[in-house]
Amino acid sequence: MSMLGEVALVTGASRGLGEATARALAAAGAAVMLTARSEQRVAAIAQEIRSAGGRADSIACDVSDYASMVRAAERAAEVFGPVTILIANAGVIEPIAHVATSDPAEWARAIAINLVGGYNSVRCVLPGMLDRGRGAIVNVSSGAANHALEGWSAYCAGKAGFTSFSNVLAHETGGRGLRIFAFSPGTIDTDMQGTIRASGMNPVSKIPRESLRPVSHAVDAILYLCSPAADDLAGGVISMNDENFRKRIGVN
Repeated sequence: MSMLGEVALVTGASRGLGEATARALAAAGAAVMLTARSEQRVAAIAQEIRSAGGRADSIACDVSDYASMVRAAERAAEVFGPVTILIANAGVIEPIAHVATSDPAEWARAIAINLVGGYNSVRCVLPGMLDRGRGAIVNVSSGAANHALEGWSAYCAGKAGFTSFSNVLAHETGGRGLRIFAFSPGTIDTDMQGTIRASGMNPVSKIPRESLRPVSHAVDAILYLCSPAADDLAGGVISMNDENFRKRIGVN
């Protein structure tokens, strides 16, 4: 699926789904700006992409800080041109704790990243997309947005808010040339799942690693949503648990 001519901004691109998506977008022809709090890691990934013939740059960024996200979007525009694709992927699972024993500062920090960070990521690119009448935004949510899970109060609340935010965003921008999605990748084999297994908290931690979906399935879905092939799905909440969607994009 060609992404030539696209400029993608990927948050949380230092590992897991964000890294894999950034690499796939670049391999498909997009110019990619990788962001994460770890400057050294995203810089190394961007260099690997360039060495393979792709177009990529990186910048350290804290999504919970709006000014930091603005700098990332401006850097992308300076190097490659205006952002046409946003993958709002940055997120944290911790704190994993019962509400009664959870740390208030850690809980608030999770909301700042998973929800406020998602808003900041969208806000810094949305006006330009609307002005140009073109753009794709994939907000990475979770099935936890709709299911109560022991120990995950911050994560569930943040992702529920982010999904609701995506629905409002799609409502406000409908008919203006943008494709907006809240995307749930399901239980995929990333470092986050390792943290979940180590916690021993709730049934998700008991899922054997061999039962997790490969990251490549979620990456295929994201690239599909970034393409015109997904025009009829725009504004929706898309889940990898949806068998019909998996068939549509050709993964089991």
